[in-house]
Amino acid sequence: MACPLCNDTRWRSVVADGVERVVRCDCWRAAVLERLMAEARIPQRYARCELVNFEHDTDSMREAYRRAVAFIDAFPVVDRGLLLYGKHGVGKTHLAVAILKAAIRGKGARGYFFETRELLRLVRDTYNRSVDETEMDVLAPVLKADLLVLDDLGAERTSEWVQETLGLVVSTRYNERRATIFTSNLTDPADSTEPNSFIYQLGARTRSRLTEMCHWIEMRGVDIRETGTHASPEVIQRWQKESPASPDNLRRAGGLPGKSKGMARARLREQAPVELAWPGGRAGTKG
Repeated sequence: MACPLCNDTRWRSVVADGVERVVRCDCWRAAVLERLMAEARIPQRYARCELVNFEHDTDSMREAYRRAVAFIDAFPVVDRGLLLYGKHGVGKTHLAVAILKAAIRGKGARGYFFETRELLRLVRDTYNRSVDETEMDVLAPVLKADLLVLDDLGAERTSEWVQETLGLVVSTRYNERRATIFTSNLTDPADSTEPNSFIYQLGARTRSRLTEMCHWIEMRGVDIRETGTHASPEVIQRWQKESPASPDNLRRAGGLPGKSKGMARARLREQAPVELAWPGGRAGTKG
C-alpha cells in the first residue's frame, strides 16, 4: 500500500510561514531503518531478542541490563564497548542483539552481527581460488561498522592464524574507536595457561586491547536453554542439583583435567613472548 502522504516518493510538501517546501517523508526513515535491520545479519533465532524481554532477576543480570541501557542512551558518543562474558545460556547473545537492534532503530546505526566461527569461516573461504570475494571484502563491514556484535569470542580452536585474524579486527576497531560488543564463554583467571582463558585463546596483546576498549561484564545465572524462560524457583533448584552445567556440579567435577593445563603450559612455552603494552591511549580497567 502506497504511503498516503508521499505516494512512495519519500518526499512530501509542507507549508511554513506561507512558503511551501519539500521535506523527507516519515516513511523514508522507516524504509531506511528496515533496510539497516535487514543488513545487520541478525540470525532468525534471535529475532525476538529485545531489552523488554531480557530476564534480569539476579544482581549480575541487573548490572548487565543497566550497562546496556546506559550504552544505548549514550550511543554513538561512547568511548568503550561491552564485553559480556560468562557461562553458556545466561543471555549474553540475547542482550547483545537487543543492544544492536536498539542502536539501529533509535540512532540509525549501521551495525552488524557476526558469530566468531562463522566470520573466520568466511575469511577462510576467500582463500579458495573459486571464490571471488577477497579477505578484505569480508572484513570491511566488520572493521567499519558503527556498531559490531562479535558473538562467542574464543569459541574457535586457537591458532596463530586465528589470533592474527581476530587481533586485526580488535586492533582496527580499537584504533578507530568504533564501538564493539563481544560475547564470550572465556574466563579471565590469573593463570594464563588456562585453556579457556582470554589470554590463552586470543593472546596477550588482544586481551590488553579488550581491557581498554570495553567494560567487562560477567553475567551469572541459570542456563535458560535448559530451564526455559521465567523459570520457577523449583525448576532452578532442580537445574542446580541435576544439570552437569550447573556451577555446583562443575565444582564437584574439579574443572578441567590436569593434562589439559599441562598441555597449555607446554604450548605457551613454545610461543614467542608477546608484548603486553599498546601504543597510545590511557590505561584501562575491566570496570
